[in-house]
Amino acid sequence: MTTKSLSGRAAIAALPRNRLLGEFSLWSADLANMERDLNRIDPFVDLHHIDVADARFTPGFLFFPDLVARIAKLTARPIHVHLMVEAEIVEEQTRQFIEAGADLVSVHAENAEAGLRAVRLAHELGAEAGVVLRLETPVAAITPFLPEVAFVTLLGTSIGVKGQSLSEQACPRLIEARALMRKAGREADIILAADGGIRHETVPRLRAAGAETVVLGSLAFGDPDLAQRMAWLHGLKVAA
Repeated sequence: MTTKSLSGRAAIAALPRNRLLGEFSLWSADLANMERDLNRIDPFVDLHHIDVADARFTPGFLFFPDLVARIAKLTARPIHVHLMVEAEIVEEQTRQFIEAGADLVSVHAENAEAGLRAVRLAHELGAEAGVVLRLETPVAAITPFLPEVAFVTLLGTSIGVKGQSLSEQACPRLIEARALMRKAGREADIILAADGGIRHETVPRLRAAGAETVVLGSLAFGDPDLAQRMAWLHGLKVAA
């Protein structure tokens, strides 16, 4: 069993802000050999990303609290749970995943008032909170969440489907989100994340557009030299 030195909001506050973060999506791990893959990637991970889907808000089902509880015993890295669920269950799911070991729970702006209640519940339970936006939703939908979240994640592909190409709107949407964060006076407090369409050729574009973390799938899990991959990623710069 691994013991964390920091958890919840403290673990997220301690993430480095002077380079691009590596957020590893466990959806791309070998699910039959999860512990093996966790051991391989753990030296290179800034935070683990776990997608949760209810087959209503998204096309299919994804992970559950018991899995998060098991993962939390195997890693000292922060765990980010992305809730792709309908509004009527988002609060209860927030509670369940934090109790299982999530340090950060991100809810969808499309969950509206229920999403805001889930953000406040996460804070009450000692965890950090974030907001996520589907590709087709106007970026301005994040505005009510900006006073209360530490992460803003913009999807660059259609929700819940692997292997898609990055939308041409992804980079302009990151720039728009940063402008809203700046207007809200929270630019220094919020980490801006890009999720979906993460490829060798797209990561530099997303970084230049202001992404501070990217959700890595096959780009990381399929790379035989993770040390080299992460050195490359850490060296990418935001456009001047």
